[in-house]
Amino acid sequence: MKSSPITRRDFVQAAAASLGILHSAPLAARGSEPVLVSVKKIWDRAEYNSFTDLVRFQDRWYCTFREGVSHEGDIGVVRVLVSDDAEKWQSTGLVEESGIDLRDPKLSVMPDGHLMLVMGGAVYENGRYWTRSPRVSFSSDGAAWSTPEKVLAEDHWLWRITWHKGRGYCLSKLNEGRRPRRGFLYTTTDGIEWDYITEFMVEGVSETTLRFMPDDEMIVLVRPGWIGHSFPPYKHWDFHKMEHQIGGPNFIRLPDGSLWASGRRYNEDGTRHTVLARMTRERYEPVLTLPSGGDTSYPGMVWHDDMLWMSYYSSHEAKTSIYLAKIRFP
Repeated sequence: MKSSPITRRDFVQAAAASLGILHSAPLAARGSEPVLVSVKKIWDRAEYNSFTDLVRFQDRWYCTFREGVSHEGDIGVVRVLVSDDAEKWQSTGLVEESGIDLRDPKLSVMPDGHLMLVMGGAVYENGRYWTRSPRVSFSSDGAAWSTPEKVLAEDHWLWRITWHKGRGYCLSKLNEGRRPRRGFLYTTTDGIEWDYITEFMVEGVSETTLRFMPDDEMIVLVRPGWIGHSFPPYKHWDFHKMEHQIGGPNFIRLPDGSLWASGRRYNEDGTRHTVLARMTRERYEPVLTLPSGGDTSYPGMVWHDDMLWMSYYSSHEAKTSIYLAKIRFP
């Protein structure tokens, strides 16, 4: 019987299993209990402020989010804030498009040194969703942004881009409402032209954050509750269903190799909060609840000065506002 050739993926997984580090070993150390150092409201000037992201760029902080009247159904614009010290914030950029609800902006730093925004562009008729397509915008200084440009086809929504070895990777969720939703993994070198990699065959696939491990393994956190991992060329995936549902998922790999995730937690009593959770390739375990409630989540996460910095939005103080939390790991 002719044996199949051993692939790089097979070799890496076999080596990991022999060392006891594949699946069984947690990526987040259980002895490292996170401690909430501070939370500060940094913006509430619009009637509705939501869907955040956070990056460090040219030694400054940049936070982005949507401003509108309500959660959906109106025309939203994308605000970009800047700060030197994460204490005093000022508006440095505004991205808008006539008649389009620009939603859920995500920031990334491209290999060429530019800032990139990816966002959904939704169209409504009589206040009800009609169609959408992704938009991208670019800046060299965080202040002047290019005119939003449509990418991919109608009804797609690129969600969060992660750059790795000169390429950007992102999942696009396709279809809304009662139609079956599908998720397609794409890659790019410039943010304009996108190449298809594969489809994520998991139920209800939606908002997805992906990160890379030092050995090029890609790990993904998928709404409503999936964790997946794959090795190049990222066409074959292993998925694990989480015990918890999550909204607005994000996660980060800390310098010690542990993974920490954040998003909206749906509690049994019907309440919602933004939480920080331990994460492995198979588990998502909330351990810290941030001051939050009601309409909340969509965190940005940055490791800086030996601390985890998180932007998020919440309506626990009546008005949906933007918050910045600092979290320490003893």
